[in-house]
Amino acid sequence: MGKLKIAKTEETTTESAQAATLSSSPVKVPKKKITSATLHIEATFNNTKVVLSDKGGNTLFWSSAGSLGFKGAKKGTPFAASKVGDVLGEKAAALGIKDIDVVVTGVGSGREPTIRAFLSRGFELTGVRDTTPVPHNGPKPKKPRRV
Repeated sequence: MGKLKIAKTEETTTESAQAATLSSSPVKVPKKKITSATLHIEATFNNTKVVLSDKGGNTLFWSSAGSLGFKGAKKGTPFAASKVGDVLGEKAAALGIKDIDVVVTGVGSGREPTIRAFLSRGFELTGVRDTTPVPHNGPKPKKPRRV
């Protein structure tokens, strides 16, 4: 009751070697060619979140200052926002995107640095929209606190 030794023919070893080289290729081939996309930037005082989507609104990539390792008050800095734009610009360039439409929300300090870092990868900017919600004198504010 020993181990059985299975003899392999030359054909099976060459086929398995070819299958191994095809499956473990380091270059990722995109599923579909996308030439234009939309960059959604949410710049708050505490963080900068960026989502890259196609024109249909389907998310392709996303990143934020917190996901890159910035913690605390450093997440809201322009430097952290530029790093977020740089990371997403690199991913978008690998996908083959040529032109970008930008939608900005929020009043944080990461609005412009994110766009500048993203465009430094060689994309064409087709438009910028600001969708920051602005109140039109909504409900009455709370009474001031008396101490």
